[in-house]
Amino acid sequence: MLQSMIFAAGLGTRLRPLTDTMPKALVRVGGEPLLHRIIMKLKAAGFERIVVNVHHFAEQITNYLKANDNFGLDIRISDESDTLLDTGGGIRKAAPLFDPSSPILIHNVDILSNVDLADFYTKAADNDATLLVSQRATSRYLVFNNDMQLEGWVNIKTGETKGQCSTPSSLLDPHSSLLPPPSSLGLAFSGIHVISPRLFPLMEQWPEKFGIIDFYLDACQKANIRGWLKTDLRLLDVGKIDTLREAEMFICP
Repeated sequence: MLQSMIFAAGLGTRLRPLTDTMPKALVRVGGEPLLHRIIMKLKAAGFERIVVNVHHFAEQITNYLKANDNFGLDIRISDESDTLLDTGGGIRKAAPLFDPSSPILIHNVDILSNVDLADFYTKAADNDATLLVSQRATSRYLVFNNDMQLEGWVNIKTGETKGQCSTPSSLLDPHSSLLPPPSSLGLAFSGIHVISPRLFPLMEQWPEKFGIIDFYLDACQKANIRGWLKTDLRLLDVGKIDTLREAEMFICP
């Protein structure tokens, strides 16, 4: 069974004033809520079970799903109304809602892309976790070895690093472009990844709230956590008011 989790619990502060009265997941792009667009993409790719985490205006999301009969899918709610748990904590809280024998595709509700989700899910099946990455300009990169095994993270603006990697000097050169050369294997995370339930026991000692990237950086020394590079990736983070018009063009090029 193909299963997925949609991160929809965020406050959406960058989309204010829209999110003063609704959750980010229900902000419309091209006449449809972001949540609808992600659910339909997952359904078209063959996903049958979807877990949606909720916090900000949680009832609006649950009512929307009920009004649409869960779009004919097995959609389950992971309720974070009391406390936002961040990405790692959110996955751990939702763990009992998944089939423990199948990987889980994690997708941010505000990400639009040209990714073939079924293909990515299939290619990620044998790993403990697989992160969809691309070579694009950003200030924060994940660092991989030549086998695409995750080794670390770097903020090239501040020089901060995490993980056990020896960060390529090209990523820390303040005079270089934000886009690293291909040889550096510093790649930008897309917000789409696949995690195996095999990793859930490693989360047990983590605090209630933690980020999934911090978890991956800790676990990559003992687990098979790899990047999957999509060279033709088109991706848009619909995180700000001024990206909504861009999003309209993205879905109707």
